[in-house]
Amino acid sequence: MPPNDVMILPVQESKSTVVVVGLGMVGLYFIEKLLQFDARNQFKIETFCEESRVAYNRVGLTQYFSHRSEERLIMQPSSWYEENDVTVHMNDKVTFIDRSNKCVHSSNGLIVPYDYCIIATGSYAWLPPLPNVDKPGVFVYRTIDDLNDMIEYSKNAKRAAVIGGGLLGLEAAKALYDLDLEVTICERNPLLMSRQLDKKGGKILLREIEKLGIKSSLSLPPKEIVLDDDGKTKGILFNNGQISDFEMVVVAAGIRPRDEIANASGISTHPKGGIFVDDQLQTNDPNIFAVGEVALHAGVVYGLVAPGYEMAEVVAANLTSNNRKRKFMTSDQSCKLKLLGVHVASFGDYFAGDDVAMSLVYKDPFGSVYKKYLFSKDGKHLLGGIMVGDTNDYAKLHALYKSKKPLTMDPGELILGVKSGQAPVKVAVRTQNCRSIGEVKSCTKAGTGCGGCMPLVTEIFQAEMKSLGHKVTQNMCPHFEYTRVEVFQLVKIKKLKTFKEILETIGKKGTHGCEICRPAIGSILASLWNDPILEHSNLQDTNDRFLANMQRDGTYSVVPRVPAGEITPQKLVIMGQIAEKYGLYTKITGGQRIDLFGAAKHDLPDIWEELVNAGFESGHAYGKALRTVKSCVGSTWCRYGIGDSVGFAIRVEERYRGIRSPHKLKGGVSGCIRECAEAQGKDFGLIATDKGYNIYVCGNGGSKPKHAVLLVKDVPEELCIKYLDRFLMYYIHTADKLTRTARWLEKMEGGIDYLRKVIIDDHLGICKDLEEDMGRLINTYQDEWAGVVNDPVKRAQFRQFVNTPETQPAIEKITERGQRRPADWPKEFPDISEIPTEQYKQKSWVKIAPIDSFPEDSGQVIKYSDTQIAIFNTDERKNWYATQNMCPHKRAFVLAQGFIGDDESGTLRVSCPMHKKNFALETGECLSGDVGLKLMTFDIKLEDNHVWLYLPPPQELDRLLGTSKWMITKNHAAKKKSKETGVQIVGSAVGCGSSGCGDKKLDW
Repeated sequence: MPPNDVMILPVQESKSTVVVVGLGMVGLYFIEKLLQFDARNQFKIETFCEESRVAYNRVGLTQYFSHRSEERLIMQPSSWYEENDVTVHMNDKVTFIDRSNKCVHSSNGLIVPYDYCIIATGSYAWLPPLPNVDKPGVFVYRTIDDLNDMIEYSKNAKRAAVIGGGLLGLEAAKALYDLDLEVTICERNPLLMSRQLDKKGGKILLREIEKLGIKSSLSLPPKEIVLDDDGKTKGILFNNGQISDFEMVVVAAGIRPRDEIANASGISTHPKGGIFVDDQLQTNDPNIFAVGEVALHAGVVYGLVAPGYEMAEVVAANLTSNNRKRKFMTSDQSCKLKLLGVHVASFGDYFAGDDVAMSLVYKDPFGSVYKKYLFSKDGKHLLGGIMVGDTNDYAKLHALYKSKKPLTMDPGELILGVKSGQAPVKVAVRTQNCRSIGEVKSCTKAGTGCGGCMPLVTEIFQAEMKSLGHKVTQNMCPHFEYTRVEVFQLVKIKKLKTFKEILETIGKKGTHGCEICRPAIGSILASLWNDPILEHSNLQDTNDRFLANMQRDGTYSVVPRVPAGEITPQKLVIMGQIAEKYGLYTKITGGQRIDLFGAAKHDLPDIWEELVNAGFESGHAYGKALRTVKSCVGSTWCRYGIGDSVGFAIRVEERYRGIRSPHKLKGGVSGCIRECAEAQGKDFGLIATDKGYNIYVCGNGGSKPKHAVLLVKDVPEELCIKYLDRFLMYYIHTADKLTRTARWLEKMEGGIDYLRKVIIDDHLGICKDLEEDMGRLINTYQDEWAGVVNDPVKRAQFRQFVNTPETQPAIEKITERGQRRPADWPKEFPDISEIPTEQYKQKSWVKIAPIDSFPEDSGQVIKYSDTQIAIFNTDERKNWYATQNMCPHKRAFVLAQGFIGDDESGTLRVSCPMHKKNFALETGECLSGDVGLKLMTFDIKLEDNHVWLYLPPPQELDRLLGTSKWMITKNHAAKKKSKETGVQIVGSAVGCGSSGCGDKKLDW
């Protein structure tokens, strides 16, 4: 009955109250899903947590013994509940549900009214009826408090027993093993994991466990816990009279639903435990639902968290929907685990009888691998399987089983692959010149079935390549004898923080780097230390250096971040006003953003200031970083939507914004399988299912489109975030420079299976490090535009000219379809390389600007009458050079914004930011093979703390290099009149042999 001394808590009338009884993993998941689906903000949530800590990951309890950090198990911090207006009653449990008055009573005397009540009390550890099972030294394996008690008690113990050889028992054995105890597993059945494995699989597992020194006692039930004279555990008496000495005993023999609240409240339960629920998880009371291990659905109590998550999502979806059509069907209890270092998996009907199934078995006693796959008698359908030792094919086979589709291959190929022994692979490498795994697969067909034989094929291929003396180097550039991946690790290990440090420590000393290594190093520094990007401005390519995308006229485009494409009318109006004020051309991008084109460099800080004040921030359209996370409207508006794709896309985009990577990153979130956000064409994509999200990775559009590959299915949001953290950081750590994720995966040995092992299974043991690395980047995020807006020194770097506040256009604008855009490039450009500058004898030294007006190791522009001159310095302002600012390739006034570097011969050069043409700083010669291109150079000196140039009279230099003379206008565009139609055709620039019109190594 309810307590007499109570306090009734009021509830806000405008919202329906949902009371969640129990704050475990499933209870929290329900809350997350209800918040996600509650687009109309119609629910207020209250929950009772009888423990002293909020929901934590019970599945990860075993890892607690290694890290001892409660915080790492907490699934959502306390602040999250406050931020989402979820009321949590800690250290309090519900004791009675007053169904007639629709309120719950707690042990602390609270009465909370509800509109809907969700029972998520889970289960408790079942204790067998053994004498002394409640005495000191006997533990259950259920909560963090249980684990802390075990850790403390183990300090005075040497031997420990685990009663129970199922999943939980093996986890407990691993925990005790990590406490340096001698461990024995006591199981009444003749094999371990009898619910998941057959006899042969169980033997393989047992043998691997025994290799660790863990003992087992099978087919021998315990009879009594033996005590010493102090009443503490001393050992176990078994049914055969044998007594074994143990100072500790952990009982992991099963669970029982915690349905006592239901029993006390008149809610129907099964005599053996469990609350009866229907397909919508409704109890016999229409306003009360049960989810997780306390629920009994179709005669089954599920002891795994995944079915509990499915139940929670069904209830949350139905409460927020008018039609309540979602149903919980019999859940798939397939599982893939790593127990005591052994990979184990089972899926489908893995105990199907001989009357409906035929089996294929693969057993490798030397490699400790056992696989048993069951097929329909006609061999057309995969029914289930058991895997021990090697679970690499689990995802493929599980998906194949769930699809119910007929097999397109012989059943044997699922275990053996296409018949291709070592000889064909060796022949392919030796005589057919195969130099990649892809070529070997094409020649031999090895691995073209399920891919299960690929690890062996890869080993053979690598050994054969090595025996032939083949070596492929992937050095970053002539300045570094390391790959980008090696440089990344060296910079991280040695904690190098500047380009100079890196070059002197692991590069070629005394050199200056180049247009390849400088931005690559800049990206590495950003990915590791996340300093403001302009702290290393001389390492940034033009786009990063000026935090905007350079266009063909030398102006920039500005792209504010619009997470998931969601924008308010007020912000749209502000963007329109800014575009009108600065005369910007506007266009909707493919990433659901608005691009503002034609911003002059000197106007950028002013434009950003107005955008920042309006609540915008940088969209990083200029960087090798996350661009967008595209979304459909999902369940917010779409009648087909399953998930809140907009909300999740916003969360993902705001999480990874600004993080630098080897190449640009794009994401997508679709609310259902209709895939309107094109998530399968992105570097990472999420597609909502009725059980979570399917995660796809390593896709892209562009010139080499690639469909993304399924990484994992039906993942809850929080786990999606964790997997994405790992995936992105692993890519950042291991990809080569300027390599998209699709190409990275193509080059990865083992492909998606290996990536899945690393990201999902923690095959390399680095997932914790990857998550921490990502956490540091996320926690140190700064809006780069705001950083310039609020810093007068940085704002000054955006001046057009160092020596004057004047500004000057670089190309004429024309009006087209109501907007201003740059005039077209002419088809041909005149050659200016042979202009006889020596005829001007009246040269003189001209005082230009203070030395400190020029940032170190970079270029700036000065205006001399109508002529633009680029001034460069290297070696911390020791060496100075001056050239024309106009690149003769496309007559773009941009050279001062290019990279300074040197080549293998030591020739200092500047790389044009427009198309990466390289020019020698001393001679002006083009180093990219274009004989007709050359720069004018000028003598330069330092005197009286100023920079001086040796120049002809202004009017004479203007006749050679004046901006007005060379600026492209509409009259320069190639025009052709069609006599038949009278249509005027305006030509564009002459074509080039590569996508970038410059060095093909820099093709993006």
